Amino acid sequence: MSVDRHTVLVTGGAGFIGCALAQRLASSAGRWVVLDSLHPQVHPTSERPSALPAEAELVVGDVTNPDDWDSLLASVRPDVVVHLAAETGTAQSLSESSRHGLVNVVGTTMLLDAMTRAEWVPSHLVLTSSRAVYGEGKWIDAEGHAFQPAGRTHAQLEAQHWDFDGTHVPNSATTTTPNPSSVYGATKLAQEHILGAWAGSHDTRLSVLRLQNVYGPGQSLTNPYTGIVSLFSQLARDGRSIPLYEDGEITRDFVYIDDVADALVAVLNDPPATVRTLDVGTGVRTTIHDLAQAVQDFYGSPDPVVTGQFRDGDVRHAACDVTDTVDQLDWTPQWSLQRGIADLQEWIGSELA
Repeated sequence: MSVDRHTVLVTGGAGFIGCALAQRLASSAGRWVVLDSLHPQVHPTSERPSALPAEAELVVGDVTNPDDWDSLLASVRPDVVVHLAAETGTAQSLSESSRHGLVNVVGTTMLLDAMTRAEWVPSHLVLTSSRAVYGEGKWIDAEGHAFQPAGRTHAQLEAQHWDFDGTHVPNSATTTTPNPSSVYGATKLAQEHILGAWAGSHDTRLSVLRLQNVYGPGQSLTNPYTGIVSLFSQLARDGRSIPLYEDGEITRDFVYIDDVADALVAVLNDPPATVRTLDVGTGVRTTIHDLAQAVQDFYGSPDPVVTGQFRDGDVRHAACDVTDTVDQLDWTPQWSLQRGIADLQEWIGSELA
């Protein structure tokens, strides 16, 4: 199945990932409908983004509002639902837990209840989940035994005990048990469970993509929770030194927006028989120091500075194994970090010129 001649509904589809996906598929879909609240944290002017293709029908509405859902589904019968709408701030979720729970958890149940009221079951549900569901992930101790630690406590971070005693193993949907250490991660895992239960009871298909740290052109340059690649880039462009949290050795898997959009296209073109959960990243672990240095080298700005600051809820290491994803989808990550950083800087330059 592809989206050709099919009706596709994308929640949060006017955002960073939604626009990139629409640029690939909206023109070939029978109908491409976007439900988005145009939240000012992401859309400062609350206007339709220029990156959203003309073929996409934009409906301004809130996934937590049942009236918005009923109005939409009165005229739209989606064959496919791509659920992108979410609050995404890891640190922000600790101080705005209700907001994250409302949008991510209740917004998902509102979607399903609206489908029930409309007496409609899509043939395929697609959820963009997060690497945050893994928490600190899987580690191997000195004796070779696997363990999954709970999240780092505030006291542990204050004492600058950044690591656990062992070696972190790349996360995988088939080998790592989810154990979120942030409210955000917990809400994303709840989305997975809620959609899985509903899909199973309605004999429809579900694809879950656990995304690593997504970056690239189109990312918000005003949202402070949008990601560190954009933040680092703007600091370096302004000739400022980049501050590095903890000891600068936090690691992440930075995946370029084109690779993420292409993974979604591959999923939509090849739905699973029932439920499928896959990781989307590069499979390459990068320290935030190496990331910052690469960005600062691009501009010739001062070297990064380790500050020892930390954020509660942050995990120490996050990278994934994409072997299963490459095996199951017509997809492989194409963008190196160096190439992606250079492309992002060109785009930022054009946006801020």
